[in-house]
Amino acid sequence: MTTLNLRLPNSIQRHLQEMADRDGVPIAQFVTSAVAEKISALTAEDYLRARAGRADPAEFRAILDKVPQRAPLAGDT
Repeated sequence: MTTLNLRLPNSIQRHLQEMADRDGVPIAQFVTSAVAEKISALTAEDYLRARAGRADPAEFRAILDKVPQRAPLAGDT
């Protein structure tokens, strides 16, 4: 495991402490979870961009054209 020293503005540190307290975890655990969530989000974004780059718009349109046209059902709008 790695130790990391951070300099945070006092206002961010106060919010960080409040959020960690609300979650019932130490600040270190809260920060670790937050960083892991951010890494996951960025990784997912990269993955989706790569998949979108391989998409064939004509094939996508052909699939959508198979969906029947109808008015929305009650509760859909």
